[in-house]
Amino acid sequence: MRWFSALAAVLVGSLLAASVDVADAAERTPAPALKGAMREFSLIDPPRPTPEQSFEDAAGKEITLAAFRGKVVLVNFWATWCVPCVKEMPALDRLARRLAGQDFALVAISEDRGGVAVVEPFLKKLGTANIDIYIDARGTFARAIGIKGLPTTMLIDREGRAVGAYVGAAEWDSPEAEALIRHFMAQPAVAPDIAPRSPSPPPAPPASGGVVRTSG
Repeated sequence: MRWFSALAAVLVGSLLAASVDVADAAERTPAPALKGAMREFSLIDPPRPTPEQSFEDAAGKEITLAAFRGKVVLVNFWATWCVPCVKEMPALDRLARRLAGQDFALVAISEDRGGVAVVEPFLKKLGTANIDIYIDARGTFARAIGIKGLPTTMLIDREGRAVGAYVGAAEWDSPEAEALIRHFMAQPAVAPDIAPRSPSPPPAPPASGGVVRTSG
């Protein structure tokens, strides 16, 4: 019976090792090919921590990206006076509607100095019912995360780490964009102590055509 017990121990150990290997492989699942509408998307590898700087919600309450921990977050920096930003808002609205109720959040942060008084009627007129209002009137959060121009959109994973960015207006309701976001939604969560936060923000990719420089 001793040899049987020893063999069982070896088999159990092998299964446990195999489970770890499978989990590690899942964590390393490569992102889908960046093509079509997402060919200009820049992956950040390895993922970088995001700053703890706050911005405001529609009620004027301070909030940070930590409030969305556990979800994949698409953070879009925009302004009502930015033509490329306005151009992509309907696509962002359709994406938010399509992924509503899942482990996803669209956080569209306005850089308008006029705040909610300017943004709320603008979005209402635009008819983007699926875009919530977030404000960064002084641009402090945009500067903390390294934004140089509008629009810029950053993709944040479940652990609050920046995994990629797109500078300029994009077709966010395209199959390529949805596949990219769903890829990160399907990734297993990493224990918080494995990926500690850092005050260093991720650098944004260099600005491309159709981008409005932020002021200040």
